[in-house]
Amino acid sequence: MSDSSAPVRNWAGNLTYASPRIHRPADHGALAALVRDTPRIRALGSGHSFNRVADSDHDLVRLDGLPREVAVDRESSTVTVSAGTRYADLAAELHRRGLALANLASLPHISVAGSCATGTHGSGNGLRCLAAAVRGIELLGPDGEAVRLARDTDPDVLPGAVVALGLLGVVTRLTLEVEPAFEVSQRVRLDVPLEEVAADADAVFGSAYSVSLFTDWNGDAGRVWLKHREGDPAGGWSGGRPADTPQHPVPGMPAGPATEQLGAPGPWFERLPHFRPGFTPSAGEELQSEFYLPRSAAAAAFAALRGLGDRIAPVLYVSEVRTVRGDDLWLSPAYGRDSIAFHFTWRRDPEAVAPVLAAVEERLAPLGARPHWGKLATLPPQEVAASYERAADFAGLLERFDPRGKFRNAFADLYFPRD
Repeated sequence: MSDSSAPVRNWAGNLTYASPRIHRPADHGALAALVRDTPRIRALGSGHSFNRVADSDHDLVRLDGLPREVAVDRESSTVTVSAGTRYADLAAELHRRGLALANLASLPHISVAGSCATGTHGSGNGLRCLAAAVRGIELLGPDGEAVRLARDTDPDVLPGAVVALGLLGVVTRLTLEVEPAFEVSQRVRLDVPLEEVAADADAVFGSAYSVSLFTDWNGDAGRVWLKHREGDPAGGWSGGRPADTPQHPVPGMPAGPATEQLGAPGPWFERLPHFRPGFTPSAGEELQSEFYLPRSAAAAAFAALRGLGDRIAPVLYVSEVRTVRGDDLWLSPAYGRDSIAFHFTWRRDPEAVAPVLAAVEERLAPLGARPHWGKLATLPPQEVAASYERAADFAGLLERFDPRGKFRNAFADLYFPRD
């Protein structure tokens, strides 16, 4: 086992983890002993969260030093994967075996367990968040013993245990739905009128398998990324004009790190993310926020954000809008409702961003906004928790799985305070 006491920062560099010790066990036996013998501990994924959801004043453990596992069960159309595996590595291995995941996030660099624990998503009117593909989960409880839950055998518990913010234990393996591999072609349309998108968001975001709109909210137009699944009927929407050269989501940035465009078909995992796994997926040092709203609130949200465009644009790299199908995961920001998600990649200037973020939240909160669990938000924690119908049930799971609070942190205490 390798341990570190040096300060460790998150991927974006905007925070330093408070933990005095970060462990990296090399096998499951060492991990189990560590969990059993450590009074307070939490798992740390790839560090792509921008807030302190994964942080702790006590011990942290990384899982990327454990043996990598990718076990396919073709009869059940599932794959069981070690929690610390990156989506990029899992996707390449699945594709080699002729299989695919239904969806991927913008970045292929993130870990499977961390992404599922925070409700991270891709895009698509018919596609759910990444965690909705979970059919089973294995975690280590406070005593270091493995607990296994499955959709088939624990239908009343699993939906509360997948998007769980690392609070029920240290997740070691996840079982995900898979399907036959498929190809995707990607095209970009420029100068798309925002008014057109707002007026018929369902048509725009339903015009391809996966769709993303990029804008700065300070003009009348945006750019739309259309990811077509080969063999699907062509979408009926074609606003703006087609790009004739490859694009980067952030205007002015070189297109090299972006996945291939211009309609060239390719493997699903090389088109569904926006960025290639071999490149640093960033415009530079950045901050991120994201808010999920009911899809029915799209037009009102567009109007609200366009009204703030002159304040948003100066502190923004780019904003992305995507849709997410509703699911039944208790703490998923898309729980119980088809959603539209408004993402903001801010410049790393916290003092300048803070008042703009507050203004965005003030406009979006009345529309039913739920913040991404791993990104920056200042909405009152009690109001956020109250927006989840199953929040009290999740609090009950916390007491059942971790009665002494071994896996809790300050972030959890804000949203799910103990009596």
